[in-house]
Amino acid sequence: MKLVDGLEDKEYIIKTIDTDDEEMKSFLFTLGCYEGEPITIISRLKGGCVVSIKDSRYNIDNALASIINV
Repeated sequence: MKLVDGLEDKEYIIKTIDTDDEEMKSFLFTLGCYEGEPITIISRLKGGCVVSIKDSRYNIDNALASIINV
């Protein structure tokens, strides 16, 4: 399932990052977003969602959320 399809206030485990863009993978890694890491959708916004990764909150757009498989 893609993170963009997930429910609010539910914790998921990241299974894969579905992109060939190494720069994007590196960016997500710096946020702590990599395989095996828990991620929680805090809320949904019009163009994306607010997520919690390693006790930090980030606003990510739907395009980015769609490459994260949980």
